[in-house]
Amino acid sequence: MEVRDPIVLYNKTSFTIAEYLEFEKESEQKHEFYQGEIFAMAGAGARHNVIFSNLFVAIGIALKGKSCKPYGSDLRIHVAQNSLFTYPDISIICGEIVPSVEDKDTATLPSVLIEILSPSTHNYDRGGKFKLYRDIPTLKEYVLIESESIRIESFRLNQHNHWELEEYKSLTETFQMPSMNISIPVIDIYERTKL
Repeated sequence: MEVRDPIVLYNKTSFTIAEYLEFEKESEQKHEFYQGEIFAMAGAGARHNVIFSNLFVAIGIALKGKSCKPYGSDLRIHVAQNSLFTYPDISIICGEIVPSVEDKDTATLPSVLIEILSPSTHNYDRGGKFKLYRDIPTLKEYVLIESESIRIESFRLNQHNHWELEEYKSLTETFQMPSMNISIPVIDIYERTKL
């Protein structure tokens, strides 16, 4: 979950990427960076963590032995095309991790990004963040998972390079991730959430 108020430090409101990365090394909390501003990210709730665990395990099993691997929210992603540094809930990267020119511990070029939504983040994740993610040249799918209701929105690039939306709103459906050749029952994603 993110708090979308920029951080002001020492009466300074604009930062370089190098200053952000140095600040982030010293911080116990995660922060996002975009066009000179630093934004604090709040912790995730219990249901968010249950959904993350269910999905991460299912993806990991499905991709075992393949060249694509899932990574959790400790992996920072840099979108060099627009300056965004962020921590998606789940990133799937195919092949070797290509580090950011700005920081060797920050990855670039994910194929799939997944965000688990909360009331405080769903507008940003669905709108502004998706717009920034679309600048990633390797991105094939962007998935939004509601944590307060049964709803998954899966945006995928079609053969004409246009984003298409497929929604899942029932526990009886099977969520598809075509770019990874993965199918996961929606009921498995929401297991133990009491939804």
